[in-house]
Amino acid sequence: MSINLTSVLISDEVDQKCVNFLQENGIKVVKNTKLSKEELLKEIANHDGLIVRSATKVTAEVIAAGKKLKIIGRAGTGVDNIDCNEATKRGIIVMNTPGGNTLSAAELTCTLICCVSRNVHSGDRAMKEKKWSERKALMGSELYGKTLGIVGLGRIGKEVALRMQSFGMKTIGFDPIIPGEVSEQFGVKWMQLEELWPLVDYITVHTPLIPQTRNLINDAVFGKCKKGVKVINVARGGIIEEAAILRALESGQCGGAGLDVFTSEPPADFTLAQHPKVVATPHLGASTSEAQERVAVEIAEQFVDLNKGKQLFGAINANAMTNALSEESRAWVTLGQRLGQLAGSVGGQSTGTIKVTACGSSLKEAKSYLGAAVLAGYLATRQQPSGDGITLNLVNAPVMAKEQNLQVEFSQTDDCSGQYSATVTVKISDGFQASGTTCSGGAVLLSLQGQGFPAPASLSGTAVVFSAKGSPQLMASISGAVAGESVTSLTLSSGGAGDRWGVATFLAPPSLKNMESLKGVTTTMSAVTF
Repeated sequence: MSINLTSVLISDEVDQKCVNFLQENGIKVVKNTKLSKEELLKEIANHDGLIVRSATKVTAEVIAAGKKLKIIGRAGTGVDNIDCNEATKRGIIVMNTPGGNTLSAAELTCTLICCVSRNVHSGDRAMKEKKWSERKALMGSELYGKTLGIVGLGRIGKEVALRMQSFGMKTIGFDPIIPGEVSEQFGVKWMQLEELWPLVDYITVHTPLIPQTRNLINDAVFGKCKKGVKVINVARGGIIEEAAILRALESGQCGGAGLDVFTSEPPADFTLAQHPKVVATPHLGASTSEAQERVAVEIAEQFVDLNKGKQLFGAINANAMTNALSEESRAWVTLGQRLGQLAGSVGGQSTGTIKVTACGSSLKEAKSYLGAAVLAGYLATRQQPSGDGITLNLVNAPVMAKEQNLQVEFSQTDDCSGQYSATVTVKISDGFQASGTTCSGGAVLLSLQGQGFPAPASLSGTAVVFSAKGSPQLMASISGAVAGESVTSLTLSSGGAGDRWGVATFLAPPSLKNMESLKGVTTTMSAVTF
């Protein structure tokens, strides 16, 4: 499973190694960092991929203009300048390079902590203005023994903690994802935010800017902290409310701030940046030659790996696709899609709930991709062709399903009865039920509507799925009806009361004449091309 990338547009300045690596791997590259909005809308239509940094605003309009777009990559952390919702809706993968800027951002954070603690910025300004006497007003404080509160304990937060511990700082922190037993491994005591605020002498934030983190540190938080607390932000402007910082600086509740990022960049109002207790830098967190080379190479490697179907790393909206590229799960993704197609073709169109059950210990992680795979197959049978460039895939299938009032209920059990160590069962609300497994990398059907097949039915090529009244002559009648066609397999269920189910697979769609012959034998019939 791979994505065919033939041409990539690079619209922001990135290291030349990015261009070289893509070209060495057979991908055409157009690099133009001076495109106007109108020029970008025209140029993007020619490319499968887009690489940006911060300057290019990848809006819904830009994404819609990229009729061939399959992937958008940001050479850096965060994707604030990309409309991820629109990209997801259109099945376009959005990725970044989460580790490329880590060391540079962590080092700048530590630098700002040191500068704020010793008034380095004010001392530098005094010297440039030949004001040696001001040194008396620039009394600082040691970092040794002080408490640093780290909000966000991912890659950057961890590296900041390790470095500031060497100064003798106590490190405490909070992260909604990183648990305490993990943060303890790098010397950070985990605690809730309400517990953290009264203890800290310094606060540094390392989170994305999302609704839950916007203005996370505000007047109320400053009020809970020690008088003179100092704050650092090398993450995203708006995590610490700028008006609240200014009020706290003026009142003395905040003793200093190191700010590399701002709500609007460049700031519409420089009052905060010019405050004497603020060390301000113009978004330099990733501005080192090492970081820029690293993120450029990383994003190129990620594009090439995806193009070769090896792996998908750094994707922020394609969890199912990420897992679908692993060797262990590819066949199960295919099975899920084909069971979904079968459900939509044989079971009919319904709204409500699709129940997916994975049986077998090898499918413990299947929740991350099986539901999306089944939805992609199911929705493919009901999607009308559109002229808006939207292609159904694992990225946007869950979004489209939600819009159509469809949801997936997933369950998994280790114990799998029968001769197969792992199976997948799909049920929909109108009574459809099918179970399948993988065999030699292919998808096979084990049962349909509760009836098992003595020999699994192949889910490949074109399959004609039918029900027919059971009789000793049924197999002969079906075989005669499809005689002369490129039949690869023909399977009938074990039977039971009522009709029996069968699957005939063909290398190519059967002729109209033989389809009519089958209608004379069967009760119901559906053709599915996988």
